[in-house]
Amino acid sequence: MHHTFDPNKTITATIDGLTVSVPEGTTILEAAKKAGIKIPTLCHHPDLGVRAVCRICLVAVKGQRRFKTSCNTVLCDGDVVNTNTPEIREARKTVLELILSNHPQDCLKCERNGNCELQDLAKQYNVLEVPFASTYQRLPIEEDNPAIVRDMTKCIKCGRCVEACQVVQEVAAINTSCRSTEYGVTTAFNKPLSASTCVYCGQCIAVCPVGALYEKDDTGKVWAALSNPDMHVVVQTAPAVRVALGEEFGLAPGSIETGKMVSALRRLGFDKVFDTNFTADLTIVEEGNELLNRIENGGKLPMLTSCSPGWINYLEVFYPELIPHVSSCKSPQQMFGALAKTYYAEKSGIPAEKIYVVSVMPCTAKKYECTRPEMRSSGYQDVDTVLTTRELGKMIKLAGINYEKLENEDYDAPFGISTGAAVIFGASGGVMEAALRTAHELVTGESLANLDFTPVRGLEGIKEAEVELAGNKLKIAVASSLSKAKVLMEMIKNGTCCYHFIEIMACPGGCIGGGGQPFGTTSEVLQKRLAATYSIDKNSELRMSHKNPAITTLYEEFLIKPLGHKSHDLLHTKYQQQDRG
Repeated sequence: MHHTFDPNKTITATIDGLTVSVPEGTTILEAAKKAGIKIPTLCHHPDLGVRAVCRICLVAVKGQRRFKTSCNTVLCDGDVVNTNTPEIREARKTVLELILSNHPQDCLKCERNGNCELQDLAKQYNVLEVPFASTYQRLPIEEDNPAIVRDMTKCIKCGRCVEACQVVQEVAAINTSCRSTEYGVTTAFNKPLSASTCVYCGQCIAVCPVGALYEKDDTGKVWAALSNPDMHVVVQTAPAVRVALGEEFGLAPGSIETGKMVSALRRLGFDKVFDTNFTADLTIVEEGNELLNRIENGGKLPMLTSCSPGWINYLEVFYPELIPHVSSCKSPQQMFGALAKTYYAEKSGIPAEKIYVVSVMPCTAKKYECTRPEMRSSGYQDVDTVLTTRELGKMIKLAGINYEKLENEDYDAPFGISTGAAVIFGASGGVMEAALRTAHELVTGESLANLDFTPVRGLEGIKEAEVELAGNKLKIAVASSLSKAKVLMEMIKNGTCCYHFIEIMACPGGCIGGGGQPFGTTSEVLQKRLAATYSIDKNSELRMSHKNPAITTLYEEFLIKPLGHKSHDLLHTKYQQQDRG
C-alpha cells in the first residue's frame, strides 16, 4: 500500500526514552540522528536511495513482532522505538558475523585498512571470531585500466556503487546479477571496465564502504621518480585538493590547507611545487576567447567545457555526435604538463626528458586522461603520473611528516601565481563564473561590477543564468553529475537547447566531490568544501584570470597570443568517438 506523507505535519514519538518531534514521513534512522542517537548502517548512504539490504540498522518498535530496518521504516506518531537492547545488539552482531563469513578478512593487506566501514562495525560490536563457516570465493583482481581497481572478493553486495553509477551518473557500467548466493555486482557480460561504458569518474569508489573498489596506486612511481637523482620532479596541485586534504589528517571538512600542503610536498622531495590554478587561469583566457570567436564567427553553439575528463569520456561514449560542441581547450592539468616540458624546460634550462610531472587531483579519471595518446604535445607524455588526494595523504603519512606541525609555504613561481577565478574551478559553476569575469572584460573593456556570479553557484544539479555582453544576451547553464549532463545533451540533440555556453562537471558538486577525494564525502561535507573554495576566491588579491601577471608574461615570452599557433599546438586538442561497452 502506498502512503502519502505531509512534510508540514509534525509527529511525535519516543526513541530510547527520548521524545522526538519530526516531520511526517521521517524514517526511524533520520529521527534517531536528530535525537543524537547513532544507529549503525552499512548499505545506507545519506546521498543515495534506500536499499535496506544489510540489516545492520535493526531496531525494535513496540507492538511489532519483528525487528525493523530503521533506514526504510517510517516513524509513526506515538511509536515507541528501542535501538539498544541486548537482543538488538546480538541480532546486529549476528548479521555482521554472517557478512564477515562471506568476506576474506585480510584487513592488514587491504586498501581500506583503518578506513573501512565494515571493519569499524566489527570493532564496535567486538567481533573477535566468526562462528559461521567461510563461504567467500576468491575472485581475480581487475586492474587492466589506468584508473580503477576492482576486487570483487571483498564486495559486500550493498549496492551503493550500482546506484552511484546508474542513478547519480546514469552511466550503467555496472549492475547487479544473478540471485541468492550467486548475487553480485558486475559489468555487462562480465567484461573488464576498460571494455565497458565506465568513464572512470570514481563515484563508485567514493561510496564503496569496503575495499572492493579503489584507485590504481601510483605512489610507487612517484617515490621512484623522487629518489632518482637524474630527474627534476615537479608537482601541480588542483584547486579542490586544498579544501579536502586536511580530512586525511582528521581536520574538519572545508579546512583550507594550501600552505601546509605546499610545505608537505617540499618535504617529500619535489624540486618545484606548482599550482594547477595557473593553467586554470590560462584555460579561461583560451576558452573565453574561443567562446567569443564562436559567437562572432558562427561557430558551433552551445560551447561545452572540456576540463572534466570523466565528462569527456562520457561524451565520447554516449554522445559522440556532439563532440564538435566541445571546447578544444585541454584541461588545466594537461595544459600544465605541456608547458612544463616546453616553456618551463626552456626557462629552467632543464631538458624536457629529465622533467617528471606529477599531478595531485581530486579525480580518478585524470589518471586515464594523462595516458591518452593525444596528450603528448610536448613530444613526451605531458603529465607522467596522477595522484589522488587520498594518495597524497598516504605519502605524507608514510614519510613520517607531522602534518599538523607544518608551517605554511608558498608555491614556486612562475606556475604558482594564480587568481581567485582559478580556485573556483574546484566547484561546480566555477569554470563558468571565471569565464564570465574574463569574457565580460574582453568584450566590454570593463570589469563586472560584481565579480560574484552567484546564480551558477551551489550543489543543485542544473543551474542556469543570463548575462549581458555588449548588448548581447548570453544564456548559460551549469550541470554537475552525468545524469544532469544527460538532460542538457538531450536538449542539444533534439534542437531545443537555447544556451550559448554549458559547463559540465562529471562529479556531484564538481571537483570538490571528485572520486579521488577523502572517503566519507556527503552533501554536508561538499557544502563545507564549497564554502572554503569561495572563501579563497573572496580573499584573493587577483580575481580575474586574464589579470594574472604570470599569464601575461607567458603570452609575451612564449605563446604570443590566445588561440595562436603555439597555443593551438600545446593547449588545444580534439576528441573522438569511443566504441566501448
